[in-house]
Amino acid sequence: MNPFYRAIAHEISEASGKAFEIKSISHLGGGCINETVKLSGTDGSAWFLKSNTSADTSVFAAEFDGLGAMAATNTIRVPKPLVIGEAEGQAWLAMELLALGSARAGSQEQLGRQLAELHRVEQPHFGWHRDNTIGSTPQRNPKSNDWIEFWRDRRLGFQLELAAQNGARFSHADELQENLEPLFDGYEPRPSLLHGDLWSGNIGFLTDGQPVIFDPACYFGDREAEFGIIVMFGGFTQDFHSGYNEVWPLDDGFERRLPLYELYHTLNHFNLFGSNYAAGCQRLINRLVATAT
Repeated sequence: MNPFYRAIAHEISEASGKAFEIKSISHLGGGCINETVKLSGTDGSAWFLKSNTSADTSVFAAEFDGLGAMAATNTIRVPKPLVIGEAEGQAWLAMELLALGSARAGSQEQLGRQLAELHRVEQPHFGWHRDNTIGSTPQRNPKSNDWIEFWRDRRLGFQLELAAQNGARFSHADELQENLEPLFDGYEPRPSLLHGDLWSGNIGFLTDGQPVIFDPACYFGDREAEFGIIVMFGGFTQDFHSGYNEVWPLDDGFERRLPLYELYHTLNHFNLFGSNYAAGCQRLINRLVATAT
């Protein structure tokens, strides 16, 4: 066995308190950033492993913390992280391997209810104890008591700066940033624990239909921000929305603010994947400026 996997088997043994010897390695499908494999042990146990050719473990450390924070709430199922490390010039993260199946009747409604319960977990301030990433884009999470300032500077402002570096300057973007307050008239956001990147590719269902969420970009923010990417690619049914509102109905003005949160993710997709998202960014900015002024 090559030294990379031998080192990981040793760390898994140390972290789990049970000797782990790799019997087989199965490569799995996954995202465009990391390699994913199933490590099967001689004792019948198995772990899910993500690795990256970068020796910087900070991204996996942030994911480890996010999964751990969500797991600790006992609200929604996530794969439990075991250990992170670096070996042979690569960073890696080992976590619980979950057997995924398909949604069943009631699965989407359960997902909505459990997400609302996750959002009920709060702290006194917005942000997170560390920075992380949204996709491969840095996401800054300083402590803040002012949500509008946080969103303007640490979310929209950061993405707009990246867009300018990538050759795009969107009309009316400055005007939007200067006039966010009217969108929040009569609404006081609370610092809820967010998954942060909850699109359909980051949800799954166990073989019994129980929902699972993974690949987080956690922070504490306005719960409505979670829906900014939920609405982008589909995969969430009306049962999901009904389940969420059954536990914690969304506030008046949600539909007016939703494009603000969708804009963040659309800008991020522009910065990651290019000009196909430019028109969507400009359309959302135009809509928001018209609403806020």
